Amino acid sequence: MRRFEFVEGASSKFWSPELKDNTFIVTYGRIGTAGQRKEKAFPDAESASREYERKVAEKLREGYREVTEGQAPVASAAPPAAEPRLVLPPRVRPRVPTAQQQEEAAQALSALASQLGGRSWAVARQARRARRALRLLGGTDPSPQSPLRPVLDSLMAGVVEPQGKPRLPLRFALGLLAELDVAAFVRATQQWKGAKAGTAALGAVTQEVEALGEPELALRLGLLLTERPELRGSSEAGWRQRWEGFKPHLEAHVRAAGGSLPAHLSAIDAGGDAHLSRRLAQMRA
Repeated sequence: MRRFEFVEGASSKFWSPELKDNTFIVTYGRIGTAGQRKEKAFPDAESASREYERKVAEKLREGYREVTEGQAPVASAAPPAAEPRLVLPPRVRPRVPTAQQQEEAAQALSALASQLGGRSWAVARQARRARRALRLLGGTDPSPQSPLRPVLDSLMAGVVEPQGKPRLPLRFALGLLAELDVAAFVRATQQWKGAKAGTAALGAVTQEVEALGEPELALRLGLLLTERPELRGSSEAGWRQRWEGFKPHLEAHVRAAGGSLPAHLSAIDAGGDAHLSRRLAQMRA
């Protein structure tokens, strides 16, 4: 089976195509993982072969490099100039945090934890304060030795507390994680995955980590799916602008994996959640 890899910046992906009679098979994902497998049947073997060649040429244009073991890359005619690759803008401005800033962020998170189960406006206010404190850390992932790490992990576990116990709303959790390195988000989703207590939105976010194979995209999509501007003086117009800015990046990633954005969004299960259903409908419009 041929194998192609793309390594650039934070991206580290592989893509392996295969033909079996009239079926085109693709295995793709992050390098170092088993990846995901997709199959598409065609009316005949010739049609499947054309799709195979088309997809290989597309990957080469996108900057993938063939690394098939024991086989030199297949020479081909010079491809047309590739479209400029989309680059996600950074979520936060990088900086080196001080010990005091980490301690203050830990205190802000502890204060938020103490508010859970109380008045919703008080929780929301402290969540905003905690997010501002995390922003000063410059997108780092707190080390296990940091005073912030145990507080953060404990707070993220609060997202899946059993019914009747104080929970941290998912939208606040994602807002906090958006100020840190994506590794913190991955760690949190590992805590959430498989939890008995959880919302439809939580299930959608954790499933997107696997479906997309790119945690950064899953985090940003989760933020948009759970955002509630009506609860904090911002506007739907602002949400729409953020979605339109992110949409091309998500669409390019899904298409590179052989899918389409409408189909991908349609596959997200809203689980009867009215807000999540509305957001998905807006994204598909």
